[in-house]
Amino acid sequence: MTDNNTISPIERIVMRRIQTMRALRILFSNTSLAIIISGIALAGIGREVWVAHVLQNAPHNPLALPQFYLAAFDHTRFIVQVLSLITVAAFLTLARETARLLSSLFVPSHA
Repeated sequence: MTDNNTISPIERIVMRRIQTMRALRILFSNTSLAIIISGIALAGIGREVWVAHVLQNAPHNPLALPQFYLAAFDHTRFIVQVLSLITVAAFLTLARETARLLSSLFVPSHA
């Protein structure tokens, strides 16, 4: 670059490519994929199951909740089971990526 006000065509092309790569990196990150996959899986579960009725039928005793949800999972259709497992996997990925982000914020960088 010869002058602060003029940008060469090569610089413009390179900077456009860098911006494109940064946008694609954000778009295809594990975090964004986990959010998209969990959203799609939750929408699928919402279409297949009347979630409000499941929550309404849940026992009031917190100790009986795990057995209730395991029985509900066991007695549902295969597609709901698959979507539930995909949702859990996506949320675990999202939790891992969030933990990695938080740990990188609190760990001092090396010189």
